[in-house]
Amino acid sequence: MNSLLYAARPLLNDFLSSIVFVALLALKVDPAVATLSVIVFAVAHLAYMQVTRRAVAPLQWASLGLVLVFGAASLVLHDARFLMAKPSVIYLIVAAVMMRRGWMLRYLPPVARGHGDGLMIGFGYAWAGLMALTAVANLVMAVWFTRDWPMFMATVPLASKIALFAVQFLSVRIRVRRGIVAQRTAPGLSQAASA
Repeated sequence: MNSLLYAARPLLNDFLSSIVFVALLALKVDPAVATLSVIVFAVAHLAYMQVTRRAVAPLQWASLGLVLVFGAASLVLHDARFLMAKPSVIYLIVAAVMMRRGWMLRYLPPVARGHGDGLMIGFGYAWAGLMALTAVANLVMAVWFTRDWPMFMATVPLASKIALFAVQFLSVRIRVRRGIVAQRTAPGLSQAASA
């Protein structure tokens, strides 16, 4: 359970402003007020991390930039379709950021390093693909199925990410355990063979 929390904590931290925005909209907060609140929250969150000398990952800087740019655009344009299509642009930008090789390695707990690195690199690309696929699906829903868009946003993006996170967590955990067991038994096998 500790390794699950270790892996989830940075991921939640990376997407905290998005989570706050969805929560405010779910509570029926006016979109303009929710947008302003998230802008203030995102700036305050990264300022807090800077003041406390915590590392700010590239994904967090990208998230802040997106909140500022699209938040300002949302306030100026007052266009519901723009607000609905906006996540597609965000997902594509995040997918592009996620294409950086090895970005997921920071999510590995120290005990797993050296055992699950290759798998984590592969899952980094899987996350990028999921974000791109979600972008396309969101755009289709926003443009052609506008009435069903709120239900889509409330279910599909989160459910798909939870599913990929579960597959990744279990896969990496199995791989790391096998690597650690093999590493511990290898010295014993080499000693037995030389005797």
